[in-house]
Amino acid sequence: MQSNAMTSPFNDEDHANDEAPADGIPEATVARLPVYLRALYGLAERGISTVASEELAAAAGVNSAKLRKDLSHLGSYGIRGVGYDVDYLVYQVSRTLGLTQDWPVVIVGAGNLGRALANYGGFVSRGFTISAMLDSDPAIVGSRIADLTVRPVDELEALVARHKVAIGVIATPAGSAQVVCDRLVSAGVTSILNFAPLVLSVPEGVDVRKVDLSIELQILAFHAQRRSTSRPADAPGHRGGNGGGAGRRSTPRVTAELAARG
Repeated sequence: MQSNAMTSPFNDEDHANDEAPADGIPEATVARLPVYLRALYGLAERGISTVASEELAAAAGVNSAKLRKDLSHLGSYGIRGVGYDVDYLVYQVSRTLGLTQDWPVVIVGAGNLGRALANYGGFVSRGFTISAMLDSDPAIVGSRIADLTVRPVDELEALVARHKVAIGVIATPAGSAQVVCDRLVSAGVTSILNFAPLVLSVPEGVDVRKVDLSIELQILAFHAQRRSTSRPADAPGHRGGNGGGAGRRSTPRVTAELAARG
């Protein structure tokens, strides 16, 4: 079984993931290509036809050496003293990511998150078509969301076959996510984007990307706490010190200290 969690494409220590798969492009590079593409679209919209590696790297948030190495895997080396042709690089990156064709997508779960995803206009411009949206709630089935009629989840297999769905998006509660995943895989879907707070089990050959916003917030909280504890005791917002402090939440800090000692 395999299950893939989303990781940051900009980790300076991602050389551990730089082993090239059969197609010769490291996974860490693949993770950064969509960010390069977004930066290139921004440059094209501003009418910029050529871009230096330093400028593109700055727009993407990486260093220029890493960007040049990544793009070399695509066979793109730029022109010394000129840089990269923006339109051609857009084509190269899009082709590598498989975005020169349309990808039918099904969203399972028509709650708040599912609705937001269905209404996001950025998917179509990148080659992703929301072909169907499903839910198990009779009160939601039949409603219209983003020009789609929500279908009952019982029709999942038929809709996957009818629309030749390549990618499934799971936006259900955790309790039903694995069942939905199993049905998508059985129907022939081999790429899944999972928003449910659950690690999915899938067979070999199925790719899962997990998006967990609560985890990202917890990581931000960790960094915010470290900055806070490094402030002087009289700094605004500081909760440290030995004073009692009405309502002060000391238990998590004590637990963290004990964990650190262990």
